[in-house]
Amino acid sequence: MDLNSASNIVLQVLTQATSQDTAVLKPAEEQLKQWETQPGFYSVLLNIVTNHNLDVNVRWLAVLYFKNGIDRYWRRVAPHALSEDEKSTLRAGLIANFNEPINQIATQISVLIAKVARLDCPRQWPELIPTLVESVKIQDDLRQHRALLTFYHVTKTLASKRLAADRKLFYDLASGIYSFTCSLWNHHTDTFLQQIYTRDETAMTNSLERTLLSLKVLRKLTVHGFVEPHRNIEVMVRKEQQLKIIFFFHLPGRSIEANHVCRDRLEKTIILFTKVLLDFLDQHPFSFTSLIQRSLEFAVSCVFTEAGEGVVFERFIVQCMNLIKMIVKNYAYKPSKNVEDSSPETLEAHKIKASFFTYPTLTEICRRLVTQYFLLTEEELIMWEEDPEGFIMFLMFCFSFQPCTEVLFIDIFHEYNQTLTPVLLEMVHKLQGPTNMDDTQTLLIKDAVYNAVGLAAYELFDSVDFDHWFKNQLLAELQVTHNRYKPIRRRVIWLIGQWISVKFKSDLRPMLYEAICNLLQDHDLVVRIETATTLKLNILSLFKYLESMFTLLFQLLQEVRECDTKMHVLHVLSCVIERVNMQIRPYVGCLVQYLPLLWKQSEEHNMLRCAILTTLIHLVQGLGADSKNLYPFLLPVIQLSTDVSQPPHVYLLEDGLELWLVTLENSPCLTPELLRIFQNMSALIELSSENLRTCFKIINGYIFLSPTEFLQVYAAELCNSFCEVLKDITTEGQVQVLKVVENVLKVNPLLGPEMFRPLLPSVFHGIINGERYPVVMSTYLGVIGRVLLQNKSFFSLFLNQMASEFGQEVSQLLGHMIEMWVDRMDNITQPERRKLSALALLSLLPSDNSIIQDKFCGIVNISVEGLHDVMTEDTETRTFKDCMLMSVTEEPKVTEEEEPPTEQDKRKKMLALKDPVHSVSLQQFVYEKLKAQQELLGEQGFQALMETVDTEIVTQLQDFLQGF
Repeated sequence: MDLNSASNIVLQVLTQATSQDTAVLKPAEEQLKQWETQPGFYSVLLNIVTNHNLDVNVRWLAVLYFKNGIDRYWRRVAPHALSEDEKSTLRAGLIANFNEPINQIATQISVLIAKVARLDCPRQWPELIPTLVESVKIQDDLRQHRALLTFYHVTKTLASKRLAADRKLFYDLASGIYSFTCSLWNHHTDTFLQQIYTRDETAMTNSLERTLLSLKVLRKLTVHGFVEPHRNIEVMVRKEQQLKIIFFFHLPGRSIEANHVCRDRLEKTIILFTKVLLDFLDQHPFSFTSLIQRSLEFAVSCVFTEAGEGVVFERFIVQCMNLIKMIVKNYAYKPSKNVEDSSPETLEAHKIKASFFTYPTLTEICRRLVTQYFLLTEEELIMWEEDPEGFIMFLMFCFSFQPCTEVLFIDIFHEYNQTLTPVLLEMVHKLQGPTNMDDTQTLLIKDAVYNAVGLAAYELFDSVDFDHWFKNQLLAELQVTHNRYKPIRRRVIWLIGQWISVKFKSDLRPMLYEAICNLLQDHDLVVRIETATTLKLNILSLFKYLESMFTLLFQLLQEVRECDTKMHVLHVLSCVIERVNMQIRPYVGCLVQYLPLLWKQSEEHNMLRCAILTTLIHLVQGLGADSKNLYPFLLPVIQLSTDVSQPPHVYLLEDGLELWLVTLENSPCLTPELLRIFQNMSALIELSSENLRTCFKIINGYIFLSPTEFLQVYAAELCNSFCEVLKDITTEGQVQVLKVVENVLKVNPLLGPEMFRPLLPSVFHGIINGERYPVVMSTYLGVIGRVLLQNKSFFSLFLNQMASEFGQEVSQLLGHMIEMWVDRMDNITQPERRKLSALALLSLLPSDNSIIQDKFCGIVNISVEGLHDVMTEDTETRTFKDCMLMSVTEEPKVTEEEEPPTEQDKRKKMLALKDPVHSVSLQQFVYEKLKAQQELLGEQGFQALMETVDTEIVTQLQDFLQGF
């Protein structure tokens, strides 16, 4: 493509591709797609990108196409790869002039250059780094910034490569440019610090931007550019300098107002400083050893002394706390139990930590964490009053400050619990007894201290008699109804929740349940929601209080307005229903009436609908067969949730399928509406998603519930779906499909084989060809075994069909099948299937067919193996009994811990009673078939057959058949 003649054409098409009119846009995109593989196309794009007179949108689109083309066509081995000559021209053009005026396009160009550098630097592009180094020295502000921006993206990309050869190249690059990068960073940092006093906002902003970019480069070089940074003197000197620089950068914080144009970027720079330290500590803990003391001094000074007051800001406090936490928890700094096994580096780091974390230091950190950082703020108290649900959600989903302080407290308390336990217990002791309601500060401190005791529950196990404290102090505090005491009521019930799984006597639970019932009626919504959360953690034996608690939880569910809090309360209700199961039946009427309204109100809130589905799952399990009364609401919910043509299915499908399954398992009968929902299944099977296993369980549920009615309507559709899905499915998926077919043959042995006839040839082929996966082969034999045993006429016709396909005689193919069956009997591990195999092959007897007689030995061998599997000996009478036989009068014993049988469990038992595996004695069947064979052939002919069987097998057979 000639550049001069092509530029205008490409420019015109790019202009059309920025159009909002799809009639113009689509053809332009198609044309650009065709040009992607044309020689010279990317040279044209580069000309357009670097022409600052053109429309910004067109240039933006050109750089994006250029960037995407690198991913597809820059590698030598790529289809339609760019020629080496064109790539050389493009590389030169990309770094010819760093003067892009538009920030967004400049960033894209920098990323584009970095992508090329990842593939070509340094071997094919040795001039890139020297050019960048020279360009960042230019005095022109724009060119210097763009070069520095590119320098950062190139360094970032090269640092991300992980192959050993690439790592070696980056180490060489880092050692070559590290000194220069440090000097560059120092220069821009010093310039900014000097400009603070000139109050030139433009100059300050420019210098700070360059400081930030150069520090980003330095971060990548320091963290990823050295195998052992502590062996490089310059790296360690620079780290020491960074600690000092962070301190100096705090000084502007005192003089630069919060609304100053530089304030936000200044804070970003300070945070980046701390990120360098955190990354360095994470990647090179032993190289960080010499910095431990200074880092701890700095972080603790800023966060836990007066030195940081008025200077630090929240994100910086979080970073400092993360730094302290990483040093405290770092595994590399912890000696082994046998100190002699620890490395000198570990011992040195541990010594530094131990010398820093003295008793006074630890005490001060602990006290300030609790009494300063754990306190509810004025803003939070106002939110509590004005928006209690918003307050609860704020605490639940607060992702930075509060969780960070609590995690630091937990980690430090765990590491130094012997030192800090007395400190915390002293704080608790001082706060016991009545509190002045007018002393807000003391109330907030008590809240914070109780928070600390809850967080450290496991560490305080041996030091706190929680049961005594609960009876003699905490219960009384829960009964204080004063409005100003609500933070303590909330905190105490939370605290109890933390200790329940740690140390709480069971005989105290009734007292706790009484308290929970009272608090669920508290006048403060936040207290009630917190109480519900604690109840969720403690629902072991609440049956006596079930009615009142369920009623109060339902009232709370109705009262809250926000989706998140409704979800939270619904989750508690679900846990209660799941715990008490069928005992919930007398109390769920109100919830059953309310859920349809809540479902309708939550039309735009899919996550709340997921919570409703979870509640319905537990509700159906609790109601059992009575859940049929919910069908007018329940079935449309299942229909919507599992309809892949409806957008909400993305959120609701998994829970909707689970609800569909438990509804079937607990259904007393098949209704027309329940049958109609199955129309959703074909599309679900086509998805072949992780939900396929649940889909198969649902299909089985219909088969067990009403096989005749269900299969009459859906057998053909289901068979077609199975045939399609078997073409591209895992081994496990094949087994799941065939288990469904096997269930069909169980429930309807006469019509089932015909209904799923299209599937059977592949099963038969698998047996004859010796399927190599044992679990699949076992399932194949189970399917054919059912047909052979329970529908001999169909099997005969089917065998004729297969013989025609294989081009063999029927007897010859049957013999091959029996031979393969005997050979692969060890693939079958389930006793039920092993007995089925014996019954199926024995069903071929009596026979005068020479092929069957030729395989008689194998049939007897399998029969004896089956007898060994299922026969148990009565030691007193010395007689054998088939342990798989089931009686109608047998009722499984259900312990209190076990859930009662579902309607489907009952159906499966009734089906099992009709199954030959559980209704036919294998011992009796073997005797009858051998006797019939003997009568057919006569004594002499039968003895000739028996002589083909191993004598040891014959002896075992005779032992089993004694008494017949």
